[in-house]
Formats: sequence, C-alpha cells, structure tokens
Amino acid sequence: MAHKFSFRWIWIAAIGAALALSTLSAQAQFVCGGHSDLVAGLAQAFQQKQIGYGVVGQAAIVEVYVSASGTWSMLVTDVQGRSCIFATGEGWENTAIATAQGI
Repeated sequence: MAHKFSFRWIWIAAIGAALALSTLSAQAQFVCGGHSDLVAGLAQAFQQKQIGYGVVGQAAIVEVYVSASGTWSMLVTDVQGRSCIFATGEGWENTAIATAQGI
C-alpha cells in the first residue's frame, strides 16, 4: 500500500512539472502513464474533471479536463491503452454554455 501511495505522489509531481514546463518550452515532454493514474493525478493536484471527449478516427480518444479555477489539460489515449497529457493551460472558458444561451 505504501508503495502505491508514493507512486501516486510521483505522478502528481510529474504532472505539476509538466504543467510548469509547458509554459516555458513548446518542446516539453509529454507525461504518459496509466489512464486511471493520470486522471486521479489531475483530480488530486488540480481539481480537474472531465468535461468532454472525442474520438480521433480509429487511433485515439482525446479528453478535456477542467477545474473550476480555469486550469485545463488534454489527455490522449491510443488504441494500445497508453495515455498522455499533451497540452495544459489556464483560463479555460466554456463557450458551449455561451453558445447554448445565444450569447
């Protein structure tokens, strides 16, 4: 149990480092791992929840995770089940709500 606990904190640290590096360099490496571990890390470290997903042909699924404070992450999972966070940022605006309200 202790080993699994420390493993999760390593993922949270890796996600945080990726978020910090993504603002510094467009060539920052992706953070990859198990889907459930990455989703748990986004929830624990940034309070992000999934707001949508889409299918990329027969190659992958792309998911968008957003927090109430406006931080966001995009996660892609390929057909082999490998998941990677490939984009992160701040200032998410939900335009779907504005479009539905006719704004």
